[in-house]
Order: sequence, then C-alpha cells, then structure tokens
Amino acid sequence: MKKLLNSLALLFVLVAANLAFAEVAVIVHPSLGVDSLTEDDVSRLFLGKAKSFPGGAQAVPINQNEGSASRDKFNEAVCKKNASQYKAYWSQLVFTGKGTPPKDGGDDAAVKSLIAANPNMIGYVDSSVVDASVKVVYKIP
Repeated sequence: MKKLLNSLALLFVLVAANLAFAEVAVIVHPSLGVDSLTEDDVSRLFLGKAKSFPGGAQAVPINQNEGSASRDKFNEAVCKKNASQYKAYWSQLVFTGKGTPPKDGGDDAAVKSLIAANPNMIGYVDSSVVDASVKVVYKIP
C-alpha cells in the first residue's frame, strides 16, 4: 500500500510540474500577413496601447477566462502583471474612458476556434492545442 501511495504522489508531482512548465502560444488567423511578433508587440495589443498589427491590420485581442493557467502565465510573462494588477489596470482605463479590455473568449479550445474563424483576432492558448487552423506568432516558454 505504501508503494502505491508513493507512486501516486510521484505521478502527481510529475503532472503538476508538466502543467507548471506548459508553453503558451500567441496565435492569429493563418491568413494574417504577420509571421512573428515581439513580446512588446503582444503586450501593447493586450494592454490597449496598440490597436493594429504591424502592417496596419486591425487587431482584436481575446483573453482566456479569468483564473485559467494560460491567462495567468500570459499576464505575468507578457503584460508583467499578476491577475489583480491586470484587472486594476483595466478598471482604471475603463473608469477614465481610455480603453476597453480584451473580451474573454473561454478556454484553450474556445479561443483557438475564435481565432481560426476571425482574421483580425489574436489570442493565446496552451501550445499543445495548436494545429493548422491557427498560426503561432510568439511563444512564452
């Protein structure tokens, strides 16, 4: 019995470590004429400081739902804000009439479907769900 519990504990640690190190991919529609973006480009789009992709096409950023691991990792790595800082940032912009936050698009599968169907959208998903329906323009290790 003790060996079984130790094996289960080890399995849990390995799964948790794998989830903690999951790679997040920033994705766009495959027809977008942009092959890659910098961290600064992506940050500016998701913080409302830019409204278009390099090249001039309109950009519509889509977040995952609050509390998702991909959203938390994205906000901290790209926007340099934790969940409460990101929410406070957008609350202030909304209150002063200077911006509207990105819409929440759901989980990985829902965001990928939205991006695949809309050429102007940009979002992020766990890299394990990326397929030919979307194009990766930036990766967060």
